[in-house]
Amino acid sequence: MQRKKLPIGISTFAKIRGEDYYYVDKTELALRLIDAGSYYFLSRPRRFGKSLLLDTLAELFQGNLPLFQGLYAERCWDWSIPYPVIRLSFGGGVMRDRGELDAKFRELLDINQASLRIICRQPTAPGCFAELIRAAEQQYGQRVVILVDEYDKPILDNLSDPELARQMREGLRNLYSVIKDHDRHIRFVFITGVSKFSKVSLFSGLNNLQDITIDQRYSALCGYTEADLDLVFAPELEGLDRQQIKDWYNGYNWTGATVYNPFDLLLLFDSRLFRSYWFETGTPTFLIEVLTQRHTFSPRLNAWRATEALLSRFDVDDMSTEALLWQTGYLTFHGQRQLGARIEYTLGYPNLEVESALNEALLKGLYGDASEASEASSRLYDTLMSGDFDQLRQHFVSLYASIPHDWFRNNPVTDYEGYWASVFYSHFAALGLEIRLEDATNHGRLDMALLFNAQVYLFEFKVVELVPEGRALEQLKARNYAEKYQALNQPIHLIGVEFSKQERNLVGFEVISVASANNGSSTN
Repeated sequence: MQRKKLPIGISTFAKIRGEDYYYVDKTELALRLIDAGSYYFLSRPRRFGKSLLLDTLAELFQGNLPLFQGLYAERCWDWSIPYPVIRLSFGGGVMRDRGELDAKFRELLDINQASLRIICRQPTAPGCFAELIRAAEQQYGQRVVILVDEYDKPILDNLSDPELARQMREGLRNLYSVIKDHDRHIRFVFITGVSKFSKVSLFSGLNNLQDITIDQRYSALCGYTEADLDLVFAPELEGLDRQQIKDWYNGYNWTGATVYNPFDLLLLFDSRLFRSYWFETGTPTFLIEVLTQRHTFSPRLNAWRATEALLSRFDVDDMSTEALLWQTGYLTFHGQRQLGARIEYTLGYPNLEVESALNEALLKGLYGDASEASEASSRLYDTLMSGDFDQLRQHFVSLYASIPHDWFRNNPVTDYEGYWASVFYSHFAALGLEIRLEDATNHGRLDMALLFNAQVYLFEFKVVELVPEGRALEQLKARNYAEKYQALNQPIHLIGVEFSKQERNLVGFEVISVASANNGSSTN
């Protein structure tokens, strides 16, 4: 198979199809959508191909057959009927007040008037939009297609200022209310964004808007599947470890097919280096601030349970932590179960990139100094490689001692254990190491297991008063947590970690090392 150009940052369907770029054919799913309904909403994280999907739909409805030669849609679409398409995208720039939002909307309407060769005479933006819909149908003899990209960006850009975010929400609601009032003039509507604001707050009255965000039939509408890698990107896979690609960038799931982040894969194929490409493109400071302010227990992030109602609870004045993390792509579905009349979802990190990068960002937020936090992570890696447990203990004593005490002064004592465990876990997770949290055995649940450098580290945490009590290590031994890992035939280290409320630091750090499954143990 001949190598093609990588469409990095390109969301123009005509350019990809006309200039020999790789393209993953999503037109079969697109036609299935069009056949099944008329009004759709899709939430996906940033840089997942939403803009390219909308551009593909636009070219399809406009009847540009040459662009679809060789694709599924070529033989399954009526190319004799072109439809007028109105396209609105709020992705460009940052709007910092309601006036800028209104100006942006007028600009988008002007662009659409020019492309459709229609002049609107209504003075207000909503009036002009309504007139454009009616005039387009009349002029082209077909009902209108409306495609809205990044519908929520004016709100998301201003979440740190709730009053301004509410103003943006009201302005956008005025826009979307025009759509609901012109149903008889509309053939198809597709609205995409990162977040999933409640219909009541933003799409009030647009009751026929079908949310396909977690519809298993369209889980792969954006993103690349394993089959796509084999079918489309086979020439790029040479020299790369397939399992490593999967560990780093696969894992996103919306109750159906699991997909890769397209942006990550394209940059990997280009540079041949494994890096946190997606995370580095703009993880919002707001997200880290929210997680820190809410004292989010970071070990919980990889095993969070939530109902569909909680995941949909996303608005300026009511934003659940799980909804924020899931909708922005930092958590994804790991499973689901029916609980009576409701569905409960299990959420977790999609892949190694997100787990490592998010915990590094959280650690920096908890630590207060980004450069010192980064340096501490490097020291931790070197300490683990040395196998010196006295040095490992001292590393954590120094780590906790260097963290500002503001967190303690501003929070109740009941949060101490969660805070200590969060720092401990995030410190390891930031390195991208293999960690298992609350790993179930037939004897109970282990707090944390680390598999690194052909060795197994089993941690148990306890909060004590002023002096170490040895309870953490005793629990590790009593419950025989090592038994589950003996089949690996690797050295196993049982480590009891005890924190003191008064000292605000480690006071106990006991280690028993088991040389192998068949040998005795030695105490450090």
